[in-house]
Amino acid sequence: MSATAELTEEKVLDVLKTVKFPGLSRDIVSFGFVKDLAVGGGNVSFRLEVQTSSPRAAEEIQRDATERLRSVPGVNAVTIRLDVREPGPAPPRGAAGVPPADAALLADVRFKIAVASGKGGVGKSTVAANLALALSRLGSRVGLMDSDIYGPSQQMMMGIDEKPFLNEGNQIVPIERFGVRVMSLGFLMDVDQPVIWRGPMVMKAVEQFLQDVSWGKLDFLVVDLPPGTGDAQLTLTQKIHLSGAVIVTTPQDVALIDARKGLAMFQKVNVPVLGIVENMSYFLCPKCGHREEIFKHGGGERTAKKLNVPFLGAIPLDPAVAIGGDAGVPIVAAEPESSVTHAFLRIAETIQQRLGA
Repeated sequence: MSATAELTEEKVLDVLKTVKFPGLSRDIVSFGFVKDLAVGGGNVSFRLEVQTSSPRAAEEIQRDATERLRSVPGVNAVTIRLDVREPGPAPPRGAAGVPPADAALLADVRFKIAVASGKGGVGKSTVAANLALALSRLGSRVGLMDSDIYGPSQQMMMGIDEKPFLNEGNQIVPIERFGVRVMSLGFLMDVDQPVIWRGPMVMKAVEQFLQDVSWGKLDFLVVDLPPGTGDAQLTLTQKIHLSGAVIVTTPQDVALIDARKGLAMFQKVNVPVLGIVENMSYFLCPKCGHREEIFKHGGGERTAKKLNVPFLGAIPLDPAVAIGGDAGVPIVAAEPESSVTHAFLRIAETIQQRLGA
């Protein structure tokens, strides 16, 4: 049997499953973009129906799919008809600002904020915890959802070693600490137990945190996402209408490159980017007040200007931040008058103003 005769729709779809939406981990087949596929005589044709506000992203998908298919033995010609469709208008923001299909999810939460980073090691979870405490200090009712499934850390940062319980409705009741309601997979697992899950299990865990946790009435739910642009991020953006995303980076160029990828992901799925936070921005000597820019400085602000998104602020590098996180008392609670705490409070105030809280 010739290579041409062996070419099947199933093999073509397997190839197309390697084509990802730019900035995301999900492929174009699972998105349902591939329509009217026809395979015969070494010819492959289909319609690529992409719903996006970025025609450039759709063209990139078309190029990638064409190149991959042409490299397959037995493929003589590839014809892809590109059909780009604008996403529908975003639902109104606020208490009811979620897509109609998931209107019941977090209906009592006014604003849902994702805290994300393009790479690990930039202090994203630290920023999420202290931002939640800062919003609480400003008078808001706040929840903190740890969606970093592979590396949950909020149980340690918030000093929680107890297990949550179920209420009468068989929902998990989050544990309150420092005035913030907290839920983390770390509550339910041994600290040394690795999470070895495939994508569907990660997506299911995020869904359960959204629908099976009794968050109650909140002004803000701060969601600590895993680093990168994977299944947890995609599930969150599909299931609820996020009020906005905060991108955390450090001043180094390598961190800024990944931050731009994370920012682009949220823009492509129509989630407003509230701004960029530059963590570990500079060091202030506690004795003499000398300022040392250990990891460079200002890269976050320059990136924000270049990408036309707000710069929310710079967080100083302070050993007390790490000490507080390890001890289970975030610096906003441990040192309420420190320069780092005031930086977090300014960022929280800016977010409140941007969302009209």
